[in-house]
Amino acid sequence: MVVSAPELKAFLLATPFFGGLPDPSLDLLISMLVECRFDAGATVVAEGEPGRSLFIVKSGRLAVSKRANSGNVIPISVLEAGDFFGEMTLIEMQNRSATVVAESPTVLYELTAQKLYACYKADIHAYVIVLQNVNRELCRRLRRADDRLTGHQAGEDEAPAR
Repeated sequence: MVVSAPELKAFLLATPFFGGLPDPSLDLLISMLVECRFDAGATVVAEGEPGRSLFIVKSGRLAVSKRANSGNVIPISVLEAGDFFGEMTLIEMQNRSATVVAESPTVLYELTAQKLYACYKADIHAYVIVLQNVNRELCRRLRRADDRLTGHQAGEDEAPAR
């Protein structure tokens, strides 16, 4: 299926990564994206491998996991349309922190560190918005992880201490 430019813009603006970008900035970033397709079962990125790009999920479903010290694979999360991943390797320039596997046929948009740097050089305002969006999403993920570790659920009221 061919996606028209207005449909692509509307989709991207609705994602946490591109939210709040003005049209010219969005056009610049769209020109930097590369579409990638993966079959069900394909490993998109593997924990520990070098990585210098992030991905925005256009369609499909992906499983994120990490290997524990014991060797067991621990499921971390599921990604679907509008989610993004791989940003950590751009921020901290470390190897991939988790493995991401396509659970269904998947279409992703890839943005490399080199292209993100080109955005910085061409449109500092867009770059700042993108980094703020990434930071906001990382904070959301940290809160969810904290809640999982402490046994809280989103929106759960705590019982008063006795």
